[in-house]
Amino acid sequence: MSRKILGLGIGAVTLVLIAFGGIAWYDHQQASSSNGDIIGGPVELPSTQGDFSLTQLADDQIAVLSFGYTYCPDICPMNQSVKRQALQKLSAEQRERVVPVMVSVDPERDTLERLKEYMGYFGEEFIGATGSQAQLEELAERYGVIWRRVETPESSMEYTIDHSASLYLVNPEGKLLQRVLYSPTPHALVSALQGVLEG
Repeated sequence: MSRKILGLGIGAVTLVLIAFGGIAWYDHQQASSSNGDIIGGPVELPSTQGDFSLTQLADDQIAVLSFGYTYCPDICPMNQSVKRQALQKLSAEQRERVVPVMVSVDPERDTLERLKEYMGYFGEEFIGATGSQAQLEELAERYGVIWRRVETPESSMEYTIDHSASLYLVNPEGKLLQRVLYSPTPHALVSALQGVLEG
């Protein structure tokens, strides 16, 4: 019994260390990357609402784009919560012009069915999208997104993914309007959205 408890404790500590290691890794990646390295451009992927393309947005709409995966223990749910909180701070008219999108970089596990269930926790307007490894690598390169798979053989999850955590405000033509660094609070995103929407 005590061995079982000890094993569970070690497993929990391992996951915590992996999470903090991932946070330190992508924080380093974000700090070393500048907006000048980001091309942006079109996003066309299968999604929870059919084939998604930025060109489907109305002329006055923008997408709040993030990259992540549904098994992410901390950053991804926080990013979606920040999007939801930011939307709540906008006027009704402004909210209509913002489309929250998460692109999964874990196509092995994140089926569209799983993405639909996951995004549904944050709001019906939230879109989950993913694609082939080749599609995701090409898209990530244009948006300056870095991710890596980290094997966790002692965990039931088998692997986690360290990834960039910025939010990208993008117009229907794929022009990057603003990049917002990860934050557990919505203030920076609200400021960026209002600046773009009122500009």
